[in-house]
Amino acid sequence: MKILVVGAVAGGASFAARARRLSEHAEIILFERGEEPSFANCGLPYYIGGMIEERKKLLVAPKSLLEKRFRLDVRTRSNVEFIDLERKLIRVKPLDGGEVYEEHFDKLILSPGAHPVRPNLPGVDSPNIMTLRDLSDADKIHARTRGARSCVILGGGFIGVEMAENMVHRGIHTTLVQRDPQLMSPFDAEMTTPMQTALTSHGVQVMLGKSACRFEQKGAGVVVHLESGEAIEADFVVMSIGVMPENQLAISAGLNVGPRGGIVVNRQMQTSHPDVYAVGDVVETIHFPSGQPTQVPLAGPANRQGRIAADHVFSRSTEYRGTQGTAIVGGFGVTLAMTGDSEKVLKRNKMAYEKVYLHPAHHAGYYPGAQGMSLKLLFSPQDGRILGAQGVGGEGVDKRIDVIAMAIQGRMSVYDLEQAELCYAPQYGSAKDPVNMAGFLASNFLRGDQPLIHVEELDKLEHAIVLDVRTQSEYDEGHIPGAVHLPVDELRDRLSELPKDKPIVAYCKVGQRGYLATRLLSQHGFDVRNLSGGYTTYRLHARPV
Repeated sequence: MKILVVGAVAGGASFAARARRLSEHAEIILFERGEEPSFANCGLPYYIGGMIEERKKLLVAPKSLLEKRFRLDVRTRSNVEFIDLERKLIRVKPLDGGEVYEEHFDKLILSPGAHPVRPNLPGVDSPNIMTLRDLSDADKIHARTRGARSCVILGGGFIGVEMAENMVHRGIHTTLVQRDPQLMSPFDAEMTTPMQTALTSHGVQVMLGKSACRFEQKGAGVVVHLESGEAIEADFVVMSIGVMPENQLAISAGLNVGPRGGIVVNRQMQTSHPDVYAVGDVVETIHFPSGQPTQVPLAGPANRQGRIAADHVFSRSTEYRGTQGTAIVGGFGVTLAMTGDSEKVLKRNKMAYEKVYLHPAHHAGYYPGAQGMSLKLLFSPQDGRILGAQGVGGEGVDKRIDVIAMAIQGRMSVYDLEQAELCYAPQYGSAKDPVNMAGFLASNFLRGDQPLIHVEELDKLEHAIVLDVRTQSEYDEGHIPGAVHLPVDELRDRLSELPKDKPIVAYCKVGQRGYLATRLLSQHGFDVRNLSGGYTTYRLHARPV
């Protein structure tokens, strides 16, 4: 069997290595347009920023290793220009010289990835405006940072946030411009507040709700003109406003592509042609929680897809379950992670959902070094099935989101989170882990033990009494405007001060004392609900200007 793989990095290289493990006799040729077949593209910002000092550390599987260990025919600096499905061949152009040639195939795997979006704006072709996709891009930006004093990053997604941190690490004044009114658009807005605060506190100028309209060369630098009329001078610009699938080969070959340009594949990663497979950022797959088509450019799914395509080529029956969008980003000590659906996606898809917020420490509070986090859990109001989760904070956020990601894979409910048995020692967690606590809160709500209200619903509850049940000192440090103060420990003796003919919203710092107040007052005949996540969640919604 002769197998041709177009594009390496994550999906293509994983396919080729898996294919060799399954067959010693197949002829496997790997074509890669770049200089290296497999590199850690997620590490590129950290190489640029100097966190990763040696470039060679980014080489996951050098060409020599793939050739010697896996007996692959690796052809770098080779551009596949055309696919002829009827004759089952491709046309290849060597980028370092040489004649164009053809290669026949029995099976073809497409893993060309996705390319950064570069809008057609005046002046966008300036050499001072760069994108980050591969090692050669990283080398250009790395070289441009030498002696630079300022830069503009367009786009506040994963790469934008990582680049901002690394530019500051290089001592470069950084302005981050984001078209949306929040950073990290896949997340719900309130969960991004700590990340925005971290960026601004480290000197990054964050401009939200802004977008570039043109670029102007000025000396050795560039001026970024915004649609708002503002102009920003910088030594260089890094554009990270999104990616588009490299689908030109597939379209010209007549393969089916989705409305967003992703190559349509089945659960075995086959395209509309049974002998052609596609994996990685170029494909449209199924969103695991909802079963709807989606396009999520992540390295983890790309690697799994490569393995599954190889299995199917050699008559194994594994299937790709789908992508649920488990992702994480870090910046200045703040971790932001998510899995499954966000609230905004659930609203857009008109799906019924409920949510809870909690703000635990990542390990036992009495053990030194406990760091706080904020978690948001989304679940079905019918059966408690987990729909998604997001977390932001210091250490331990990744662990909790990973656990909930597995729960989503297992189609578990919030009742299962109550029962989850997780590692506990004071330096690692708590006897009631944050994952358990999320389950307790959601289950209490579904059982009717804890009526909840959310920050955005406060203005909709007419004539409500907002009741702050924290201590006097906490109240004095900051509270919801108009809130009545009545500490929870005094509540039983002062019930006469509260009206029974008006709804009451109780809140504390994170929700626990608010829950106690809600249970107490409800049993005394009051119409009361707890503000989910308390004053801490309220502050998340009061995002920095």
